[in-house]
Amino acid sequence: MGLSFSTWRAGGYANAAVPRPADPASLQQLGGQTMGTTWSLRFDNPRMLPLAQVREAVEAALARVITQMSHWEPDSLISRFNTAPAGSRHALPAEFAQVMQCALAWAQASGGAIDPTVGALVARWGFGPAASQDNALPSPDALAAIHSNVGWQRLTFDEANRTLLQPGGVQLDLSGIAKGFAVDHGVDALRALGLTDLLFEIGGELRGIGRRPGGAPWQVQVDTEMPTPQRIPLADMAVATSGDRWHRRALEGRSWSHTIDPRDGEPVAHALASVTVLHPQCMQADALATVLTVLGPDEGLAFAQQRDIAALFISRADDGSISERATPAWQAQAGA
Repeated sequence: MGLSFSTWRAGGYANAAVPRPADPASLQQLGGQTMGTTWSLRFDNPRMLPLAQVREAVEAALARVITQMSHWEPDSLISRFNTAPAGSRHALPAEFAQVMQCALAWAQASGGAIDPTVGALVARWGFGPAASQDNALPSPDALAAIHSNVGWQRLTFDEANRTLLQPGGVQLDLSGIAKGFAVDHGVDALRALGLTDLLFEIGGELRGIGRRPGGAPWQVQVDTEMPTPQRIPLADMAVATSGDRWHRRALEGRSWSHTIDPRDGEPVAHALASVTVLHPQCMQADALATVLTVLGPDEGLAFAQQRDIAALFISRADDGSISERATPAWQAQAGA
């Protein structure tokens, strides 16, 4: 891909946009910061819409997601839900309800491998805005007490009326899905401006719609840690990764990643280094990457194959060697 914009490293951040000399003037780029990371946009702008108008549309969409679903913001809707009394019922905006519907659907399908109520466990293992400052691993009793407030089945979500009941003590954490939704929401805002050909990225999660000028699909490069990186097309597709290479903690001789298994309350401890998922919606790709990471290299692969999910699994052996396995759907789509 030379110096094209669309280079992406699995689990990390997209490279800065670098235009190529041959790019037409209508192929433009924007970027900024959001959600503790960066966003980047590469788009064909044949009508030459003012860049300020395009930026405003993106930033308004991202602000909407943050106001509703960022547990880093004390005044957000999710933060208010997390501190609300037992028995209180909360009206959800359409965006929040859509994310909740997706999270609960995959929670049920995966037996709880993804769970929007996992917030207190994530915090106790040292991640997120309420990260525990304890300099000791949680005792089994302490972990059991926290785990008693975790469980997607405790939530009463009225999909038709878009309301959610706080049963008491539930701490929502949508970080395994909200960034992917934000990508989709940004794309929707750009489509509302009449843009039809673009590549939009937030913190390494991307969605491409339409084509580059000239008709070629948008392409991204997936760094699998293998000797030869993969280049894949994103023709009306999104890609998201969950991995263990960035957010880690270590204490008392134990090291763990930010991915917590909601089923037992422990950080995942298998050989997976990362899982990358292709799906038409980035929200779905993001959620599925989390599901498959929690399920692990064998159960996750079987889950993905049974559901025709396009997924690439990267595992790291004890000796540091890297291996990869891909589902048939990944092989078909990544080579498209």
